[in-house]
Amino acid sequence: MNQQEKQAGTKLWSLFHKACADHQLLADGDHVLIGLSGGKDSLLLTELLGRQARIYKPAIRVTAVHVRISQRKYLTDTSYLQQFCEQAGVPLLIRDTCIVGEEKKSPCFLCSWYRRKALLQVAQEEGCNKIAFGHHQDDVLHTFLMNIIYEGRATSIPPILQLDKMPIALIRPLWYIREADISSYAALRGYQTQKVPCEWEDVTNRRRMCNLLQELETIHPDVRSSLLHAIQRNE
Repeated sequence: MNQQEKQAGTKLWSLFHKACADHQLLADGDHVLIGLSGGKDSLLLTELLGRQARIYKPAIRVTAVHVRISQRKYLTDTSYLQQFCEQAGVPLLIRDTCIVGEEKKSPCFLCSWYRRKALLQVAQEEGCNKIAFGHHQDDVLHTFLMNIIYEGRATSIPPILQLDKMPIALIRPLWYIREADISSYAALRGYQTQKVPCEWEDVTNRRRMCNLLQELETIHPDVRSSLLHAIQRNE
């Protein structure tokens, strides 16, 4: 790893630890299931949690799972994911599922819903008490803007959410990390992208919120900090 990679990695590691400390995301005895989609965000999450699992405190275990949905055309190289997880010291599971009916709902909702169901099932099978997602700062801010504009709710993706019906918490250790920093690090590290990307990823409301956030940053360069402060005040 060259000096540029080390500097970028140190910054991400520091923000990862800040999120874990500020929001108490990890504790001794945790078995964390990583939702590994194959994108740069979940690859970074796997790398960071794999590194954390090799540290004595807190003493945690990690397992990654890649969920494939038969009706979706996007494609990830599972052999690369296996190699990546081996290097990170993280066991990898592959789970296949399919969408049954419900064609009238949006494709993004259905994909997320069935992927989440599969993750919860694997977590229970493997005895995991936490599921980690690769949502980063941009995801948090885009969701906040969408909820305000479309639903009139000043809420976003929480860094940690304890489920009511099962002893599992959902955690987002990348909560403080900007997508641009992940993209830069992924390029430096040579992360492989999905072989076939999602066909809907550029036409969703989330893409519109991405453009809106960029416009807001031209008006107020520190708007990200302001929005994050507003989100944390509403937690």
